[in-house]
Amino acid sequence: MIARLEGLLLEKAPTRLVVDVSGVGYEVLVSLQTFEQLPESGETVALNVRTVVRDDAFLLYGFTTTLEKDLFDLLLRANRVGPRLAQTILSGISAESLLRALCDSDAGVLRKAPGVGAKMAERICLDLRDNAQELIKRGLSTGSEGEAISFEKAELGVVDQLTSALENLGYAANQAERVAVSAAREAGDGASLESLIRVALKSLAP
Repeated sequence: MIARLEGLLLEKAPTRLVVDVSGVGYEVLVSLQTFEQLPESGETVALNVRTVVRDDAFLLYGFTTTLEKDLFDLLLRANRVGPRLAQTILSGISAESLLRALCDSDAGVLRKAPGVGAKMAERICLDLRDNAQELIKRGLSTGSEGEAISFEKAELGVVDQLTSALENLGYAANQAERVAVSAAREAGDGASLESLIRVALKSLAP
């Protein structure tokens, strides 16, 4: 299993990266929270990695913080939560907010993630509350089935890229477009994709 990658960040798009390690390009799936913290393309990046093996795919999920990786693993323990949904939850809720919500059994926070209804949110809190509290005790609070997410970079503008990323994560098309356009308006003309994602995350945060 691959647990960590450090190499050259060759390609960088919301939810998907390519990292060159000694001439081998690894595709890594990431949340928007992780994407927002990445260096520029062409620079060195180090990621914590969780390897997910399926019958038809070998997937790598990357995280810039140990806490986010721990929460990804924690979410997978909940009934009916696969890697793709865990990635989506971590895209819309910061690691610290998610950990606090799980500890407090605050299902309302989890319901803000697409694909998480009221019953599922309650069940996730019930399944993971004790584990989340144990995670805090261990001092680690610093700092749908999974599938490869296709992201076409070809000449898309930053608003379109953000919209596509949000749709890939499960947000409805109209909501994804609305958030992306609102983020672009708030960030101003010429804003980078990273800036738009930063603004979008604030609007999506519970």
